[in-house]
Amino acid sequence: MNEPSITIRASSWAGLFDCAYRWEGIHLLKMKNTVGLRAALGTAIHAGSAVFDQARISGDTVTVNDAAGVLVDKLRDPENEYDPNKDDLTKPEAESIGITLLSKYCLEVSPNYNFVAVEMETKPMDIDCGGGIIVQLTGTMDRARIKKSTNGIGIADLKSGSSAVQKGAAVTKGHAAQVGTYELLFEHTTGEPITSEAEIIGLNTKGKAVIATGFISNAKKVMTGDQDNPGLIEFAADMFRSGRFYPNPKSLLCSEKYCPRWKTCHFKGD
Repeated sequence: MNEPSITIRASSWAGLFDCAYRWEGIHLLKMKNTVGLRAALGTAIHAGSAVFDQARISGDTVTVNDAAGVLVDKLRDPENEYDPNKDDLTKPEAESIGITLLSKYCLEVSPNYNFVAVEMETKPMDIDCGGGIIVQLTGTMDRARIKKSTNGIGIADLKSGSSAVQKGAAVTKGHAAQVGTYELLFEHTTGEPITSEAEIIGLNTKGKAVIATGFISNAKKVMTGDQDNPGLIEFAADMFRSGRFYPNPKSLLCSEKYCPRWKTCHFKGD
């Protein structure tokens, strides 16, 4: 196969199927997208939880306090850029919410899993879009774990946010493309099949500190399709081949808060 035309991080792939126009702006046109403090809090929570879970796998000793220290350091890191005006949240409030959620995760959630990898590095995977266009997916399974159970190997993906948990369960809608991509990359990297359904571990960062789970079946099939239905990869190939990245004005991320193209986008309808 020829050299890749475009190289993108696998963790960004799901956003292509939410609003491709926004995705193109951020990942191909390199338009700056400054997040709010709540998104920065999510990054910090994941940093602390990853250190804790990796220690469980390797047999090292990392306490909840150690993990909380990683969270606070990440949140205070000058390179962790965010716009404080995008959320009704102060840094002390963010630290308090984060430490509460992280402690709950480390003590009550993580011990229930047999994780065998955290944010695993993947082997680059090429997608031939036709017309000489080859897209290469690279990077790690950001925020995801590989879990092992009686049903075999599966993906457990941590998702945090103000509405990550609703009605007592983790929100799974919209996450099939991400975990389906991770399933493909795991099989491509290791040669082992995914046999267990994917799981979303949701951490609510607004209101009561709640952590809940939800399951996604056949996530890989969403990406690959079958003999009767095309998968998302086929639709993505059409976009890369044609150079047309379609807008979605009904996206939950269609706002100035989340999209660097919002001010100049004439598809948003106002």
